[in-house]
Amino acid sequence: MKTAFIFPGQGSQYVGMAKEFIENFEESRAIMETASAVLGFDLVQLCLNGPVEKLNLTENTQPAILAASLAILLPLEKRGLLATAAAGHSLGEYTAITAAGGFELKDAIALVQKRGRFMQEAVPEGTGLMAAILGMDRQVLEKTCLEAAKNGIVAPANYNSPGQIVIAGEKKAVEKAMELAKTAGAKKVVPLTVSVPSHCAMMQKAGERLAQELNNVTISDLRIPIVNNADAKFLWKADELRPSLIKQISAPLFWEDSIKTLVADGYDTFIEIGPGKVLSGLVKRIAKDAKILNVEDQKSMSDTLIALGL
Repeated sequence: MKTAFIFPGQGSQYVGMAKEFIENFEESRAIMETASAVLGFDLVQLCLNGPVEKLNLTENTQPAILAASLAILLPLEKRGLLATAAAGHSLGEYTAITAAGGFELKDAIALVQKRGRFMQEAVPEGTGLMAAILGMDRQVLEKTCLEAAKNGIVAPANYNSPGQIVIAGEKKAVEKAMELAKTAGAKKVVPLTVSVPSHCAMMQKAGERLAQELNNVTISDLRIPIVNNADAKFLWKADELRPSLIKQISAPLFWEDSIKTLVADGYDTFIEIGPGKVLSGLVKRIAKDAKILNVEDQKSMSDTLIALGL
């Protein structure tokens, strides 16, 4: 059995996430307290009690999910649950790198708060859009986006799973791509309620600002490799991680390809650690024979440890 940890990205947050871990495990509380000190506000209070509007602000969401995911991970590792590789979806890649020893916690928290702010500030509100395109071949959708790009920036942003691709860009161009995708036979086209069009050329400025921050942060070689979003390759050297994270913010995420890279290397067990089960659902569609588990509360922790004989 080869086990990989996978960490969720933005959109998985909810009020009450990691509650049972924060209340019952000293190491989980310590993670949240460190994060609170870096952020300058009580993150425990925000995660456990909201308000949801404040939790959903991108610059709060990103450090909150990262801290909550690590708060869930630590008690698991103490109980002997270890992985030999990791991956994370968008923001989750920062969690994966931190879990693998690449970032100090305080640096990771400060970095993703700034990342959220830079992403928000890169695009004036209402000018960008993201949409999920379901049931469409990736090559056909790529051609559709090229056609729609006559109206502005639009391109695939997240290759999530077979038949689920998210596109992003300027509102007018994305709307045109949605229209063309329907005509070309997409089963479903859903505009997403997100405040920024992530992982497309509109994030170029955010990437430049993030690059400056990353240059000031110490990154260490990893204890276990991650498979990165931008190239779906195994990385573990510090000097590979920095350019990968800069590229990730304005380039498409190859999540489907990342899971296939892990499967091709013999990984057959995937454990989603953090709020929600979004990634578990995606992996189910990508690697049908894999064992897929998730941990977000004490019941799912107990179920996972039993399933793995720990």
